[in-house]
Amino acid sequence: TGAQQRSAREIAGDMAQAVPMLRLLQGDVGSGKTLVALMALLTAVESGTQGALLAPTEILARQHHANLLTLLDGLPVRVGLLTGRDKGRARAELLGALANGEIDILVGTHAIFQDAVDYQALGLAVIDEQHKFGVAQRLELRHKLAEQRLEPHLLMMSATPIPRTLAMTYFADLDVSTIDELPPGRTPIVTKLIA
Repeated sequence: TGAQQRSAREIAGDMAQAVPMLRLLQGDVGSGKTLVALMALLTAVESGTQGALLAPTEILARQHHANLLTLLDGLPVRVGLLTGRDKGRARAELLGALANGEIDILVGTHAIFQDAVDYQALGLAVIDEQHKFGVAQRLELRHKLAEQRLEPHLLMMSATPIPRTLAMTYFADLDVSTIDELPPGRTPIVTKLIA
């Protein structure tokens, strides 16, 4: 949609700057936030860095992983999945591949920013349903490469509608992109406030 294209341009413009992006991408369920985030992740991969997509639950992380695999089918982009359930040899192999740069995009739960998880070069961190993570958790992911004096771009996504003036007050350090139209064929979303 036009709103997706506009948001993608805003994000690409931020990622081209010398300072790390801090942006909130908001839009209703079904508005296409994941596709816009994927475009940003591909920008990071194309520039020679890695991307991470953080989801609040294992179910959502697995859904994102499956969707990305479908959307990236046929492209030379390597996507990994890491959750708290992953243990032993499989986990060790995944972490080794991530540290060696053999994984381009890592999808997962809070497990993706634990101490044992090392990225070769994390260029973009995407946080889905950002309101479900605390400030300390978001900062852990942002500072994952602090020892290399690198800080990834940060894109947070939310389906919770936030009026622009409130968003500017609440997220004073963030730029805001809003997807305000649904792709064709989507059922309209009705948002209601009940006292």
